[in-house]
Amino acid sequence: MSEPQTDVLGFIGYGEAARAFVTGWRKNGGPGIHAFDIKSTHAETAPKQHALCDTDGTACCNTAAQMVAASPVIFSLVTAAEAHDAARTIAQSDLGGRLFFDCNSCSPATKTKSQQVIEAAGGRYVDVAIMSPVHPKLHRSAILLSGDHAPAALEVMQSLDMDATIAEGPVGAASGIKLCRSIIVKGLEAISAEMILTARALGVEDPVIASLDATYPGFDWKTRAAYALDRMMTHGVRRADEMDEAVKMVQALGLAGGMSEASADLQRRVGGLALDSGATDLTQRADLLARALGVDRPKN
Repeated sequence: MSEPQTDVLGFIGYGEAARAFVTGWRKNGGPGIHAFDIKSTHAETAPKQHALCDTDGTACCNTAAQMVAASPVIFSLVTAAEAHDAARTIAQSDLGGRLFFDCNSCSPATKTKSQQVIEAAGGRYVDVAIMSPVHPKLHRSAILLSGDHAPAALEVMQSLDMDATIAEGPVGAASGIKLCRSIIVKGLEAISAEMILTARALGVEDPVIASLDATYPGFDWKTRAAYALDRMMTHGVRRADEMDEAVKMVQALGLAGGMSEASADLQRRVGGLALDSGATDLTQRADLLARALGVDRPKN
């Protein structure tokens, strides 16, 4: 099968990651973009969603079917919790050999379920794992591909100047690598938050951070803890959805998954507060979050 032209691309989900890719491509003209996002179907969120598309020069579609009809290649960039539903929505159309890039942070089992519905509708499913933050690299963020259609996906992504490589194996190989990494990345954010909130409440954050810096030279715990709080406050709910998928993966292998469950719980609690992380100062962020969580300083 000859590979599709990439002068027009479709997106289901048009948020931070999708817009980052489009921003990168636009620096050199880039392909035409058709996007469908569930936010465009609700009265309270539709105006903002349409404004984002207008700003980016993206065609904001009213239905997923409209986007599919215009797009030989489809990127799915929703949340982990919405990923399978997004695949089912796309599969309501006859996909006619279209490539479907599932870029969501889901467990191998969830990706396999989505593969089944996409391929039953005539699509070519690709497990895609985005392995780095989309800022500042935009469309050049590191990407892993797996599954039978990974070679075709690699050809398409290379034509789009994307930094993609193939992870050998079936659908689930790329996402397994991503989620194993997420156990550490999102887990370290959660444990760093718990550490700094506790140390700050006890008034011992400076010696604790000094001790950690001595044990892990060059890690810069103060900067990293401030960054962890920002990520959790800004994207905690989405990160918790990803960790829920990590729990599924771990438990499917016969492990308890308690560490990932705890990370998901704290990420979701912090993200659900919808706080503005504000200044980059660790103390200010920690105190803001502590007040919102009702953390008390111990009485002397």
